Amino acid sequence: MQTELHVRKRILGLLLLFVLLFFLLFLRIVLLTTVRSAALTERGIRQWTREGTVFARRGSILDVHGNTLVMSATAYIVSADPRKITDASAFADLIAPVLSMSGETVRSKIADRTKASVTLKRQVSAETAGRLRNLQLSEDPQTAALAKALLFDEDVRRVYPYGAMLVQTLGLTNVDNVGQSGLEQQYDSLLRGVAGQILRTVDGHNRTVYDSGNLYIEPQNGNDLVLTIDATVQQICEKAMRECYQVNKAQAVHVIAMDPFTGAILAMCSKPDYDPNDPPRGEADALNDLMRIRLISDAYEPGSTFKILTAAAAIDSGITRPEEGFYCSGKIKVDGDTIRCWGNPHEAETMEQALQNSCNPVFVELALRMGTDTFYAYLKAFGLGSKTSVDLQGEGSGILIPQRSVKNVDLARIGFGQSVAVTPLQLLTAACSVINGGRLMRPYLLKEVLSPEGDVLLRTQPKVVSRPVSEETSNTMRLLLEKVVSIGGAKNAGIEGFRIGGKTGTAQVYKNGRIVKDVHIGSFLGFAPADDPRIALLVIVDEADTPVDYGGTTAAPFARQIFADVLPYLCGSPLTDSEQILIPEVLGQPLWKASEQLTALGFTVLTDGAAASDEVREQMPAGGAMLPKGGQIMLFAGQSDAQEAQTLVCVPSVKGFSVADAASLLGQRELELEINGNGFAVEQAPAAGTFVSPGTTINVEFAFPNP
Repeated sequence: MQTELHVRKRILGLLLLFVLLFFLLFLRIVLLTTVRSAALTERGIRQWTREGTVFARRGSILDVHGNTLVMSATAYIVSADPRKITDASAFADLIAPVLSMSGETVRSKIADRTKASVTLKRQVSAETAGRLRNLQLSEDPQTAALAKALLFDEDVRRVYPYGAMLVQTLGLTNVDNVGQSGLEQQYDSLLRGVAGQILRTVDGHNRTVYDSGNLYIEPQNGNDLVLTIDATVQQICEKAMRECYQVNKAQAVHVIAMDPFTGAILAMCSKPDYDPNDPPRGEADALNDLMRIRLISDAYEPGSTFKILTAAAAIDSGITRPEEGFYCSGKIKVDGDTIRCWGNPHEAETMEQALQNSCNPVFVELALRMGTDTFYAYLKAFGLGSKTSVDLQGEGSGILIPQRSVKNVDLARIGFGQSVAVTPLQLLTAACSVINGGRLMRPYLLKEVLSPEGDVLLRTQPKVVSRPVSEETSNTMRLLLEKVVSIGGAKNAGIEGFRIGGKTGTAQVYKNGRIVKDVHIGSFLGFAPADDPRIALLVIVDEADTPVDYGGTTAAPFARQIFADVLPYLCGSPLTDSEQILIPEVLGQPLWKASEQLTALGFTVLTDGAAASDEVREQMPAGGAMLPKGGQIMLFAGQSDAQEAQTLVCVPSVKGFSVADAASLLGQRELELEINGNGFAVEQAPAAGTFVSPGTTINVEFAFPNP
């Protein structure tokens, strides 16, 4: 009886144990299928899938006529599967010479055998990748076996067809195709595009299982940039600056060219430079120095080219007239300091002649006559002491002594270009306002942004920042500056058959806070044709190693060379007085009608981007003036001096992306993400390719793929 009872207890105990185990198993199943379901599914997907990146082709950069300045070319990422490498040393000895790497570097990369793939090198050329593929097909079994561990993914690299041309302005990208400097950095978000993805199913040996739901998401290529740069003008400037750099044995030379009516930059060039197709990345300090865009970042004392601004302010304020008489004794005293003229006394001269002679004492007197309040009002209207807002990073604002701190002797020296520092772009932009009818324009490089399909996404319109001088003063200054070249101190810039205006300058060089004797910065600031400026340019020669290093001898001859090559390209043959045409007044007319009328007369018409039906509010030059056939007339018809183009964002495709990746991608384009579900993106609204305003919310459905 006891035995039977004992057996029953054991059976009952086992039954209870099985019930408990079943209950625990049931709880485990419930836990795995509910609470941990999503995490386990995601873990499983990670185990049987491999995710790869398909790099987007970065957008091209074009000049104003569509010539390609920068483009993307196909390259490869070479990787290796360490688990397939049986002899690391032999593999490194085989692969390293082809990739131009050290054997030690290759061995260190493949040392971790837990990884299915390690990157050996990025941006490998198609030719090099082909040599590695040939190793995989080698008739030598050992070579083929070693090379089988290699993997290839498509990559892109930047190519600069013109070599070093415009190199500082265009900038560089790093190995990840991210803008590092210049326009490549400034407009990186527009250029870089959106990378695609590959999701493939693999077996336990990391081999692709085909026909099992592999997913390929195409990359979205970046947008193209159309610049205001004219490749022809740029090449002319490059050639002249190469010769200028060599002939003058200078520390550096620079030139910047601009359309004075719109602020569009036509060319920018600095020497020394480097080849962006093969930059010296191993010399970081040297590369950083060569990448600096000194035309917008570095301030210098301009010297006598600044007299253009002083003369314009003095005439516009009414404190002098071109025919007013002055006397130069060779020096002038201000607050006990003696300020000397640059050469022998000029004695009796008019204000017009003082500009031709670049007479320091006369410009000291003009500055003192205006006084601090008046002179500073003009300087600030010319944009001095503040950035021009050009679309490049790293711009400087120059140095202008605070108005409350300026003394008479400071004011006197500012009058002839000392005790003030400007960036080259700042000075040229200010000088353009003196000759274009009195409008300070915002300089710009980006003309248009084009989608990969060629649609215009954004267009930059000319913008008036301020009005420093009147149109009457501007007309007077063009005539005065033309005489500076034809009969004054800038004769070296003159060209027979073309009317050139401009001014030379010679500035002191400071090192360790002291003036360096017999070392100067020579420059020439000029424009042409003088009666209808198509181009304004500033040439700077920094510390020329020549017996005479004044601007008239170091810079002006090369400005003349640029004008001689550029003007026939921009204007055709030299213009004569018989080709002058009377400009009709078109104020109040619809923009389309005014443009039609002026075009029919042979003029080139520029507008501020207003609608064709808007009425013309202003024109420059004004009606009644004479202008050569083909001359430029600027029409303002918008409600303000400039119209900002509406910015739209192209919605990228996030299909196949995780929540984090989708949020990151949309955030880069200033778009918001609304999440529905978990896993990978399967649907989105608005659809990819739609153009929306920044800040728009993109509704995305997420789900896990069926195993």
